[in-house]
Amino acid sequence: MTCMSQGGHTVLMQQVVPRDIVAAIRDHKVTHGFFVPTVIQMLLDLPGVTDMDLTSLNRIVYGAAPIGEAVLKRAIEIFGCGFMHTYGMTETGGSVVMLAPEEHEPEGPFANRLRSCGRPMPWNELLLVDPETGNPVAVGEVGEIRIRSKANMIGYWNKPEETAKAITADGWLCTGDAAYRDKDGYIYMHDRYKDMIVSGAENIYPTEIENVLYQHHDVTQVAVIGVPHERWGETPKAFVVVRNGSHPSESELIAFTRAQLAHYKCPTAVAFVTQLPMNASGKILKKEMRNPEWLKENACP
Repeated sequence: MTCMSQGGHTVLMQQVVPRDIVAAIRDHKVTHGFFVPTVIQMLLDLPGVTDMDLTSLNRIVYGAAPIGEAVLKRAIEIFGCGFMHTYGMTETGGSVVMLAPEEHEPEGPFANRLRSCGRPMPWNELLLVDPETGNPVAVGEVGEIRIRSKANMIGYWNKPEETAKAITADGWLCTGDAAYRDKDGYIYMHDRYKDMIVSGAENIYPTEIENVLYQHHDVTQVAVIGVPHERWGETPKAFVVVRNGSHPSESELIAFTRAQLAHYKCPTAVAFVTQLPMNASGKILKKEMRNPEWLKENACP
């Protein structure tokens, strides 16, 4: 919509095919692109991408899911354009939080902000609250993102009960997303609360595990979900797509996470798959990974 309002030309791709995306950038001299993190990873892994003509790119906007710091640093280096992170929902009328291109500093005192989705845009109010009590959480503590804005939806069509669950009496939209805020007001995403894993009364956010595994040189794609465990109730399980020619073991990847995370946060199982389930925009569909038939069809031989 922003592009159209400025008289821009939009190139729509029917499905995620990395080589076709690069060809479209080259042929149409694309200046701005929007990609979910999984697609950025797929573009980085495209053979010969460093030799392809991407000089028309001025900016890549990314969002819809957290991005691994290692992936983002590599993308900044290879694509050589500005990057902008946006966070928002259909219910918020678009983006409500932004990390501007000039705030993407791979090195230096603010390099940690690469993990942030930025600060709220001035026309939005943002709260982080305990979802059980609705009380605000302290700086550095994880809470549910709630947004109040004139751009918010007024409700779900013909679903008054769903609307009442989503919007508080004083107008705050309950996003269901978990995040924390630093002392400078930058927001750091974790996960959807529904994707949070509760293992032995400890809260585990899959994104934290995924970010570590993305740093392993043999891992090209990864997604983590909670699976039943007799003792702990739930335990993290990682689904991994490896680079061509690579053969890391399950124990190797688990040990890799244990070197960087508390042991209770680490996956107790790793499934090697040929691909992860995605929607048309490249967003990973974790619900599909719980289907035994999907795993059977996509498990590595």
